[in-house]
Amino acid sequence: MEILCLDHVNIKTNRLTEMVAFYEDVLGMKSGKRPNFPSHGAWIYVGNNPIIHLVETAHECASVEPKIEHFALQASGLKNLLDTLVERKVKYTLDPVPGLSVIQVNLTDVDGNHIHIDFNSTETEFSD
Repeated sequence: MEILCLDHVNIKTNRLTEMVAFYEDVLGMKSGKRPNFPSHGAWIYVGNNPIIHLVETAHECASVEPKIEHFALQASGLKNLLDTLVERKVKYTLDPVPGLSVIQVNLTDVDGNHIHIDFNSTETEFSD
């Protein structure tokens, strides 16, 4: 067996509408077709791939310790993202990765899930 790639992340939420809006409005992803599961939810797509699966729950899914500390996305268009984050008042940090040509934008979605978005560090010059 050979693992080819990460297929998707499944996130439980009691704020489905707000979560869909975050991924669409802030990160520019699109919600799309989802199988007719008995539970309510949404699939969030990058291109033709539904990489974030949201499952609606009646109550907040509280836990003492997070099981997944973060998930990461690779992207281009750093300046556009930073402009959107400032406009939407989303807190973030910009963090270079030591020894790599990668700069991370670290942020959280509306449920507090940690996401980092990786950009080539040459984009800090904002030369899209």
